[in-house]
Amino acid sequence: MMEKNIEIEFKNILTKAEYLELLNHFQVKETELFKQENHYFDTKNFELKERSSALRIRKKQSGYELTLKQPCDDGLLETNKQLTAEAGEEMIQTGKINDPQFASILEEMGIAPESIVYFGSLSTIRAEKETGNGLLVFDHSFYLNIEDYELEYEVSDRKEGQVYFQELLHSFQIPIRETKNKVRRFYEQKYTNDINS
Repeated sequence: MMEKNIEIEFKNILTKAEYLELLNHFQVKETELFKQENHYFDTKNFELKERSSALRIRKKQSGYELTLKQPCDDGLLETNKQLTAEAGEEMIQTGKINDPQFASILEEMGIAPESIVYFGSLSTIRAEKETGNGLLVFDHSFYLNIEDYELEYEVSDRKEGQVYFQELLHSFQIPIRETKNKVRRFYEQKYTNDINS
């Protein structure tokens, strides 16, 4: 069954020191850290990226989830579907998104489902804390020989969320840094690697 929801989030790249300070301040325990893998798909000429969209399978402890993110008025429209382990692994291995509902959404976007290929993966060590009116997410990610740290704040109210997030960064003297989302960072690094290889 497909689920749709609007994702509103704020994000900021961190230094390792800032990341560790925030984990300490919010008393994140080692046992609260968990690993997830994002497996990204697009066409060879980045048609999804061109439409500011992203297609991924996320592998978590709870299972596999297929997600398409598309821009919408107040954030990103997320379409999600839980997959069996077999279906998730098959899509990752073959690069084929064998799901009629997602195929029809791609067709509506003007993208041929059969042109989708597997791009690679990004692994994240994540912790989450409910705070303010949202969810604070601490991420340590690894992809294409890159390692980075990031703070995200997922909210339902954009205005309140922005105020809380900016005040939080200010209180830790963390500068606001223009932060691209993970798939964009992954794609740009892959593009750089492909050009230089």
